[in-house]
Amino acid sequence: MDVVVPFRGPSEEREGLRARLGGLALAEGDSLLVVDNTPGASAADGPVPVLADAGHATPGFARNRGAERGHAEWLVFLDADAVAEPGLLDRYFETPPAEDAAVLVGAVEDEPVGRGAPAAARYARLKGLMSHENTLGWDDWSFAQTANAACRRSAFEQVGGFREDIRAAEDADLTYRLKAAGWVLERRDGARAVHVSRTSLRGLLRQRMLHGAGGAWLDSNYPGSVPKKRWPGLLWWAARSSVTGVARAAVARNADQALVAVLAPLDTLAYEAGRSRDNHRPKGP
Repeated sequence: MDVVVPFRGPSEEREGLRARLGGLALAEGDSLLVVDNTPGASAADGPVPVLADAGHATPGFARNRGAERGHAEWLVFLDADAVAEPGLLDRYFETPPAEDAAVLVGAVEDEPVGRGAPAAARYARLKGLMSHENTLGWDDWSFAQTANAACRRSAFEQVGGFREDIRAAEDADLTYRLKAAGWVLERRDGARAVHVSRTSLRGLLRQRMLHGAGGAWLDSNYPGSVPKKRWPGLLWWAARSSVTGVARAAVARNADQALVAVLAPLDTLAYEAGRSRDNHRPKGP
């Protein structure tokens, strides 16, 4: 298995990522590679090597460059902010995949946090914001999040890998093209990774706007996959939901319920506002 992790950011964060990935158990024939597409980044050797390539500042570009460097039958994609359990790779193959299975969907859960954690991180945990269950519940439009997923190399190469010109939703796009080619998804709930949550409200809302841009792009290219909500009704819902939710939380004396009542409408509004943003990223660092 070839494990590929895209990264973009400060060098100290990259070293923290390499330290975390060092705990991943590899067998003979497995490989692990971080692909850094930060402008000016340098390559690195060692147990967790780094390929530096700032040719296009998208996760799809980084993942494709990493995939090209390996030769294993399966590719495992992780996000830089997903912490995988040491035995992740073995967990993926506790059950042999069917011959028509192109993607093994690993489990993703939001970072466990205590009551003293920042509100954004607590909200993500309470809502299961990055859970793999979210995108597996889209019926015909279900897809695997590449925060933690394995892909059969032959299928990946058959459809041309990831699109490199979009900022978000490249994992959904890959899944849809694989499905159209006759491949299927299989769940692997035992292959677990924890998603490190945003700690600031600004960071959380920016993340959700990026997801919204990806959602709009998907609906444009795959009509009906991510329908747009109507803004007049949405604004009324957001205001009413927040007020009534906080009131109910006050009666129940439930701080978590109050937090969700305040942030859930903001979350939804940020996502829908993000739909107006361009999901394409011009080539270059």
